[in-house]
Amino acid sequence: MRINDFFDGSIENIHIAVIGDLILDEYLCGEVTRISPEAAVPVNVIKSRKFVPGGAANTAANLAGLGVNVHMAGVYGHDQNGSVVHSLLKALPIDMSGVLLCDDIETTTKIRVQSGGHQMIRLDFEKVRPIDEAVEEKIFQWVNDLSSRRLHAIILSDYAKGVMTESLTQRIISLGKEKGIPVIVDPKGKNWGKYKGAFGITPNIKELAEGIGYVVNNDDASVEAAGQFLRKKYALDYVFITRSEKGLSCISNGSSIHKESVTKEVFDVSGAGDTVVAVLTTAIVMGLSMEDALVLANTAAGVAISKSGTYCVKKEEIWEAISEKSYQIKKVLTWEEAKAHCEQWKRQGDSIVFTNGCFDLLHRGHLIYLKQAAALGDHLIVGLNSDRSVKALKGVTRPVNNQEERAFMLLALPYIDEVVIFDEDTPVKLLAYLKPDILVKGGDYKVEDVAGKEYAKEVRILPFVEGYSTTMIIEKMKK
Repeated sequence: MRINDFFDGSIENIHIAVIGDLILDEYLCGEVTRISPEAAVPVNVIKSRKFVPGGAANTAANLAGLGVNVHMAGVYGHDQNGSVVHSLLKALPIDMSGVLLCDDIETTTKIRVQSGGHQMIRLDFEKVRPIDEAVEEKIFQWVNDLSSRRLHAIILSDYAKGVMTESLTQRIISLGKEKGIPVIVDPKGKNWGKYKGAFGITPNIKELAEGIGYVVNNDDASVEAAGQFLRKKYALDYVFITRSEKGLSCISNGSSIHKESVTKEVFDVSGAGDTVVAVLTTAIVMGLSMEDALVLANTAAGVAISKSGTYCVKKEEIWEAISEKSYQIKKVLTWEEAKAHCEQWKRQGDSIVFTNGCFDLLHRGHLIYLKQAAALGDHLIVGLNSDRSVKALKGVTRPVNNQEERAFMLLALPYIDEVVIFDEDTPVKLLAYLKPDILVKGGDYKVEDVAGKEYAKEVRILPFVEGYSTTMIIEKMKK
């Protein structure tokens, strides 16, 4: 499976359970214009107030944003903040059958006060204590029942607020091993013994140091040494380490993979770890290579920390970020792959432009035409005549460049999203299959004469640039 497959409809068949500490993140955003006369402190006039899911709730929200089927377990208090975080989750496509209301629990709340987009102070409201045995048993039975049906992975989001007791953590890890379900842990604290036997664990560099008991330098060799030590000590299959500007590393039996950060600008790191574990777990259970899974998780983290506050990253944002980095995302697509992307773009409200041609010897006229076509919508797909098709249309001496070379040249253009090859003399069958929004033709066509016009919402005719043609170039070369 390739990295592109992460973005097709198959992600909607994935079921992942999240168990952990639900947190309410509140943001008070204002403006500081003066110092208080009462004390030498700034006066922040609050302009807006925002609530978002935090902790395990943010992990679940990120999974839902990817299109995964999410099953959530945890506890919240019989208080106003508990009602708010419960309502936030209820508004998302998340199965909350494992989320329990506990009268003796205070909902953990983090209030971040900001001015001009910068955090001034964080206020935490919490009473940390482990859940009682009866609640633990209910959560375990919930995940046990779920595992007997359809479950691809379990994420344990441990924020050390009381849900992930050592007993519950070990019982779930053992259950995962018994059922063949990978359990991936987002850890907290020094007691890594309770994570023993997990499929994977996702510490940041500080949490890695807490686990091993000494400061770990953020270089590849030091991270690998610490990761391998902890992997062996706690019988872990994988240790995934988030390393701030150094990116993301994967330590496994006898090998290590390091992926540099793709972040353009760090705005706020809140919740980035939740995004990493959500994307990483999804990619792994979808069957992507570990290399590709790291690229996706690293890219998603880059999106998350470029936003203000705890942020739920969408699959479309990861696609866009990866496309910008040209991580081999642009390639010649099969008809099925192109259709899946078209359906995805349509779901997010984007418009799709389609044009076609032989594009044998790319020249200035082609480039101007294609750029104008791309400007008509959000995504440009080029239908490329196959070698057989070009020969039938242009004669036995054509094409000069084979279809692979022609596609390679087109994909180098930043305004072309995808290239799809068709073998027929016209793109009618391909148009019927993709159903783009806008069909673009060049030259002196009349709309009523355009083949396949009935499969697009709109047909646009763009004039060719005079003085440029492949035939003219070939004739000039013969002289």
